[in-house]
Parts: sequence; C-alpha cells; structure tokens
Amino acid sequence: MQSDYMHWAKFKRPVRYALTGSEVPHFRMDSLPLDLADLDLNGASHPRYLPLRARIAERYDVSVDYVVSADGTSMANFLAMAALIAPGDEVLIEHPTYEPILGAASFLGANIKRFHRKPSEAFRVDVATVERVLTPETRLIAITNLHNPSGMLAEKAELRALGHLASSVGARVLVDEVYLDAAVPPRRSAAHLGAEFVITNSLTKVYGLSGLRCGWILAEPKLAERMWRLNDLFGVNQAHPAERLACIAFEHFDEVVGDTPAMLQGNRRLFNDFIDTRDDLQCAPAEHGITAFPRWSGGDTQRLDDLLRETYDASVVPGRWFEMPEHFRVGFGMKTEEFAEGLKRLGAALDDLK
Repeated sequence: MQSDYMHWAKFKRPVRYALTGSEVPHFRMDSLPLDLADLDLNGASHPRYLPLRARIAERYDVSVDYVVSADGTSMANFLAMAALIAPGDEVLIEHPTYEPILGAASFLGANIKRFHRKPSEAFRVDVATVERVLTPETRLIAITNLHNPSGMLAEKAELRALGHLASSVGARVLVDEVYLDAAVPPRRSAAHLGAEFVITNSLTKVYGLSGLRCGWILAEPKLAERMWRLNDLFGVNQAHPAERLACIAFEHFDEVVGDTPAMLQGNRRLFNDFIDTRDDLQCAPAEHGITAFPRWSGGDTQRLDDLLRETYDASVVPGRWFEMPEHFRVGFGMKTEEFAEGLKRLGAALDDLK
C-alpha cells in the first residue's frame, strides 16, 4: 500500500507559478522572539506533552483529555481510523476526497463505500445521499470540512444530521478540519456537536507551519486514550523541539496568522473573476478556504497540466488524483501578485487547448 498522490505531490518538477499548492506561504519561526533555550534541547522526549495539548484544548474550549497529539493531519487521520475500525468494518467516504484518507482506510482493511458530493450541487454534503449507503454495519463516516478538493463548507445542520445517522447505527463521524480555519466567517469545530464526532486538524495548511508536523485529534476521553495507546506502536512520542516550537506559535498566534485571511480573500476574488471570464470552466464561486475544483469542458485535465508545465512554467493538480479527471484543483495560498500571474498563464493554456 502506498500513496501515489503524495509521491507525485512531493516529487513533481517544480514550476514558478504552482497553482498546485494547498497551504499558505510558510511562516518564518525565526521572526518570533525565541532562542535555543526555548526549544529544551536536552535530548529528552515528553510523552503526551501537556503544555502543547493545553494550548490546543484552550483553542477549542475542551478538556485537555480530549486532545491527542499526532504528526500532522494525515497521521492524525490514520491514527484515528486505526482506533475506530477493524479489518472488514464498513466505512463511508466522500467522493471526491483526499487520496490518503482512502489509502489509510484501505490499508486498515476497511470495506469502503462511497457517497458522492456532486459538482452540480457545489460539492455540498447531501445527507440523504449518505443515508442511502448507510447500513447497520457502518462503523465510520469520513469527510473533509472544508472539503478537499473543492473548498465547500459543510454547515452545522448538515454535520449534526450526519451525527444522527452515525448514532443510529453505532458509528462515528471523522471530520478532517485542516482547512476549516479558512472558513469565512470562522466556524466552530464539529467537536462540539457530540461524542460521535472525531476531529483532526494541524498547524499545516492554514498557518504555514507544515514543517512542525503539529497535528491533533479531538475525541471523547476513552477513545482518546485508546489512540494514545495505539500510537505507542507507531510514533511513540512527537519530536520535542517541534512541540516547543508549536507552543511558541500558539503563544504568538496573531503574528502567525498575520495578513493571511486578507490574502486568501483577495485571491478568491481574483479566482471568481477569472472563472466568470471562462466559458470552458464550471465552478461555484470560491467563498472559503485555500482550494477550488473547477470542471474543464476540454476533458482530461492531465493534458492541461502538461501544457502548463511545458510552456508556461505553471501547474494545476489534475483531477485524476481526486477520481474526477475532467476537474482540476487550484490553490489560492500564494502571494496575490504571483497568484494573478498564475491565473493569467492558466488562461493562456486554456486558450491554447480550445
């Protein structure tokens, strides 16, 4: 088992105007007031490091025993699923979705069933569609919110309805919220909707701190304890200097966030204006988040990405990585002047392929 998408994402040829990005620009930790002593460089690890968990718990207004540390959101998703399902358990996963979620469930031996988030409905969660594939054997429903790849927001009423469905068969709802902090206006985590919800997030996508690998899971305490014990088989403990850096980031959160919301809002406006000029693209207006997932009338978008790379020093994420080849993912997480130039080059490539 492997993630072909992640291998592609890590090792694809770099280009100047990469609309493939799914995170904001990296934040320089050395811009904060810190020195080496702050990192506690004594070589020791600190199991279940309480100061970091306390900062995460405070941010969510939950008890610290709800918080499980993990190495980024992907590891958080894997650890959560490993604690929630056994081989042969039925798991419902949205389509399209982030490929490593599918890969993790497959690796764990799940019986995977899909429910569709339709482009004709702006990729919203249709609870009736989920209910049609739900069975008494369902143990887990997995979604991303904001949705990856489309950036669509699932509102509280939809999430609550998913929770009711899960409870009716004794299942849980796993919500990957790694993009939720880029919702406009901000939304409260689904962690507050009931014990059937298990939440994952990190300081990666929205905060530009992917190098810290600071991820977490929010789950009711008995389940959280099971995840801690299970992690003894995987990562044991997190790297302590990274934990200390994450604590410092939380202490200076306003500085870390900076003007990122304004940048994303401006880039979303540019993208929406761009879509309005194109009769070969279909996409709901971008209201939230860092990504959108337009449909191209020209067919398989691999050839669009190929042309962008060969001729325009730019790129998009072909929709084949999300099981929808006629779509492509665009990321907004770059400086506005670079994003505007990337859109200009995307338009030129689209014109070439008409």
